Amino acid sequence: MKVKVRPGDTLWYYSQLFAIPSHLLTDSNLHVNSTNLQVGETVSIPGFVTKPYTISAGDTLWKLAKSRTLLADALFLVNPEIEAENLQIGQTIQLPERVVDSIVKGNRKYDFEDLMRDVQDLQVIYPFLQPRSIGKSVLGKELVELRLGRGTKRVHWNGSFHANEWITTNVIMTFLNEYLLALTNMRSIRGFYVEPLYLEAILSIVPMVNPDGVDLVLHGPSEQEPYKQQVIDINKGSLDFKDWKANIRGVDLNNQFPANWEIEKKRKEPKAPAPRDYPGDAPLTEPEVIAIEQLIRSSNFSSVLAFHTQGEVIYWGYEGLEPPNAETLVKEFSRVSGYEAVRFVDSHAGFKDWFIQEWRRPGFTFELGKGVNPLPLSQFEEIYQETLGAFLASLYMG
Repeated sequence: MKVKVRPGDTLWYYSQLFAIPSHLLTDSNLHVNSTNLQVGETVSIPGFVTKPYTISAGDTLWKLAKSRTLLADALFLVNPEIEAENLQIGQTIQLPERVVDSIVKGNRKYDFEDLMRDVQDLQVIYPFLQPRSIGKSVLGKELVELRLGRGTKRVHWNGSFHANEWITTNVIMTFLNEYLLALTNMRSIRGFYVEPLYLEAILSIVPMVNPDGVDLVLHGPSEQEPYKQQVIDINKGSLDFKDWKANIRGVDLNNQFPANWEIEKKRKEPKAPAPRDYPGDAPLTEPEVIAIEQLIRSSNFSSVLAFHTQGEVIYWGYEGLEPPNAETLVKEFSRVSGYEAVRFVDSHAGFKDWFIQEWRRPGFTFELGKGVNPLPLSQFEEIYQETLGAFLASLYMG
């Protein structure tokens, strides 16, 4: 919700008027001098929208404000031209409305268009959420990173490295919306008050690393050539892409990192583009992987969490290079999720492997749920509840 600054207004006053933490107001208005607002400037109030309301007989601004647990000045701020003593029946005014429900609907097929629509809507309601493009996919889709929070801890999450594991994006975005609601409504998640997490940790999220692959699994081939015919050929003529993990060029993005990549290249069965497991002709050839690599190198993350499916395990070691606090973290992740913690697995060239190798910091691969990918949406709620505690733990411990 946007308002115009009046004489004497401050961000602190708005925080009291709308019961919103002052740091959320500051972080929502980086374009203004927060200690010296200028009359007429536009300021965003996070966690609120305006809704038109038609005046009925007996209405007053004070009654309308009280019915919404607001002070009358909130209505004056949103309706600067209004005359409180001269309301007319049938007159339309704008009423501030606190957002208390999630706009992300995770329990559904969730493609790139759904993601971008939700990102746009969330950023309007919660302008302290900062989206930016970190690159483009093969087909030119934006690879969006979302950031929020303050503090010294810097935690990164990502999902949908693998196309038919798209439910990981749903889970991440559902938690993000719940976190935003808890921050602006000053409420808890599982009894845990989350405002300290915002003040202590910067959270970075790339919710869909492989948007071309996700859309391929959900909708079939793009009309864009040469990729339309190429994916059909790679898939041996089948139009059923449910087993597809790779990007649109048939390269497995989680086999593309320079962490003993040569070992994976030699032993992987696909020696050419394939629906899964083909590591490419060299590490870091795919634009999606390059974007992630550049993001990590420029961000000084304390820890990273990559969400995959399936198996209900958390992989947390690589070649003995993981730091001692990684074990402390994974024990807590295991406790709150019920997932098994597995230190070593005979695998290389993955995102988590490369992060641990390069920075000697905690990196984790979460394999959500159990079954055959793509996991059915009937598992969504169970997976979300299993993962919720780990999301929180990654922020207060990471």
